[in-house]
Amino acid sequence: MTLSESQLGALRNLKRKHGGEDVAFINIADARVLTELGFASRSREGWTITAAGLAVLGDEPVARGTKPREV
Repeated sequence: MTLSESQLGALRNLKRKHGGEDVAFINIADARVLTELGFASRSREGWTITAAGLAVLGDEPVARGTKPREV
């Protein structure tokens, strides 16, 4: 399965948020897909990245404009 560029961007935003950075927003449609895949979760505080989501991104630097990744 390949995450779309938009879904991968949402996952990267969640990784930045997890690291304490401010992020503008998380696309709800993308976050829902990530949740279904187990890469994100939803709570009263908003969307968060899961351990599985962090594993998908690995140690890649969170940079914009990188290509979609096979998962």
